This record gives sequence, C-alpha cells and structure tokens, in this order.
Amino acid sequence: MIGKTKYITQREGIIFILSAPSGTGKTTVIKGLQTVYPDIKLSISFTTRTRRAGEIHGRDYYFVKPTKFAAMKANGDFAEWAKVHDFFYATPRRPLDQRVRGGQDILLDIDVQGARKIKRNYPQAVSIFLLPPSWRELQRRLARRGTDGKETIRRRLVNARGEIREIIKYDYYVVNREVKTSVQVLKSIVAAERAKTFRVKRWRIEPLHRQ
Repeated sequence: MIGKTKYITQREGIIFILSAPSGTGKTTVIKGLQTVYPDIKLSISFTTRTRRAGEIHGRDYYFVKPTKFAAMKANGDFAEWAKVHDFFYATPRRPLDQRVRGGQDILLDIDVQGARKIKRNYPQAVSIFLLPPSWRELQRRLARRGTDGKETIRRRLVNARGEIREIIKYDYYVVNREVKTSVQVLKSIVAAERAKTFRVKRWRIEPLHRQ
C-alpha cells in the first residue's frame, strides 16, 4: 500500500544580499539570522582598511594591502568590488560560485555599489535593504558607537541619504525597529525564496510504502 510521498529536490544555492547604511544595526541582525539559519554562510569580504579593535583577520574581513587588492582585482578574483569611505572592499568570486553550484546559500554584507554589480552578474540573487527606524535614530546610533569622529559621522550620514535612494532597486526592504522582529521578517524572506520552483534543478518523487 502506498502511504506518504517523499519529495526529493536539488536546487541551486541562493545569494542573499543585505545592504544598509552604517549604524542601522546590520551586524546584529545578521547574527540573529544565522542563529535561525546556521547553514547560511556569511561571505567574508576583502578590504584595504585597517583593523578595528576586536576584529579578526579571516573572520570579520580579509585585511590586505592596496597593492595586494589591486593584483587580485586585476586577476579577476572578485565577484564585485567598490570604494567606500576611502577604502576598497570586495567579494571573493570562488566561494560564491562554489556555494551556488553546490546548492548552499550564502549571505553578502555589501553596500549598494556592490549589490548592483552582484545583481548584474548573478540575476537570481536576492537583495534586501535594511532601513533605520528614523533619520534621528540613525544619527543617534552613529554617535553612540563612539568609533568615529564628527566629520566621519557627517560623511556617513551624507552617504546614507544616497544609499537609501537606491532602495527601489532592491527586492525587499526591512525596517529595523526591533532586532527580533527584523530577524523574523528575514526568516520569512529566506523561506519564501527557498520554496521558489524556478530554483529547483531536479525533482524526484518517491512513494513511501507501508510495511
């Protein structure tokens, strides 16, 4: 007798892009999402900026000299790269392609410049923009961090206005009023994208026989 049916699918990995102005709480939200989906690996970017207190090479970023960065860019090692706040940032191409081919999801924490390039090169990537609850709250968060001077904060706010104008080009947006709620919204986005039939490369349906 035929009982339940078992569906076996093989799908491509999904590239999730998360962009946000500095001070929006993106890092905290990403950590929350990874507690829900620990299988989603966070892509580690290369950067030419110096390490901040508490940052670890290979965990937070790959910190490299400008000459090394330029050589890797010329060699085609980056899926995207951009100059942000006087420093260069880039997403390595190899781990991105490997995870997509292997059916494993990956999360990119990149700015609007990088997001545009990834969407152009990987059209099936999913882009999400994280917004602060208000402009005043964004100013307060940047000042509270205590890692930047007044001029740096001013410049970050100017850049934030330009970044927010790009939101219409993203697939989703999330307003980060409260971290727990934002993580739940991101969880729903991930679940919905994983269930899209166009991502499935192969279907197999097997009946389960009762003994």
